Amino acid sequence: MKNKFLSAIGTIVLIATFFQSGAQNYDTVKIITHKITEKIFTLEGDGGNIGVLTGNDGTIIIDDQFAPLSEKIKTALKALNDKPVRFVINTHFHGDHSGGNENFGKDGAVIIAQDNSRSRMTTEQFIAAFNSRTPAAPYDALPKVTFTESVTLHLNGETLQVMHVSNAHTDGDAIIFFKESNVIHTGDVYVRYGLPFIDQPHGGSIDGMIKGTDQIIALANDVTKIIPGHGAIATKKDLIEYRAMLQTLRERIAGAMSKGKTLTEIIASAPTKEYPAVFDRSVFITLVYDSLKK
Repeated sequence: MKNKFLSAIGTIVLIATFFQSGAQNYDTVKIITHKITEKIFTLEGDGGNIGVLTGNDGTIIIDDQFAPLSEKIKTALKALNDKPVRFVINTHFHGDHSGGNENFGKDGAVIIAQDNSRSRMTTEQFIAAFNSRTPAAPYDALPKVTFTESVTLHLNGETLQVMHVSNAHTDGDAIIFFKESNVIHTGDVYVRYGLPFIDQPHGGSIDGMIKGTDQIIALANDVTKIIPGHGAIATKKDLIEYRAMLQTLRERIAGAMSKGKTLTEIIASAPTKEYPAVFDRSVFITLVYDSLKK
């Protein structure tokens, strides 16, 4: 399993850069376009995978990475369709997925997000696990359309079902199902770098991640193309393996807690040892522990 996860993303920057704009030299970042269908693409750069739907109704993107990359992203989008970006759908509030909001919002794009994600963006957010502080978003960066459970867009011959996943990676996660094309963008409910980051202080939980993964599995079939928050295009089989990892780790940590083991003792027992990780394993264990204790 280790090779599957790591080969899915090739090389990877430190996960801290997922949250901290300016953590690296963005001049060196290249935006790479991957074709999924005749009208659906992904853009790979630095940060979360950008989903793209193009057509006569204009361009719709899912997430927009970091602000310093916006011009490069716009150039890549113009190569696919010369029509403007009409909508930006945020899968959650983290800066590696929503950092370009202001730049696209100023161009006239309507930003869409789950209610809790907009609420998070209106105030300063601090992610202690990575010592990352994000100021409140300016007006143009804020979502102008929000939803509680779901919203549906009908554009470019495609039905986009945008659905809330409750308390998974955060408390404001959204997954997007391109119904006619059988493509799903999962945001960071599903990632391919190994142990996921569960933002427990901002509403995330291991149980929510498992339930969210179940929600995606229920939507998918054997030919569904799945765009993860980070990493290469996946299949339902990949998603099922990821879900099994989450369930195994939950059982190990919960089982140790039920025996009265302290967090320090659980970390020392190395419950995640056979799975790849791009950040400190103790962070993952602590966040799972805290979500189960809560």
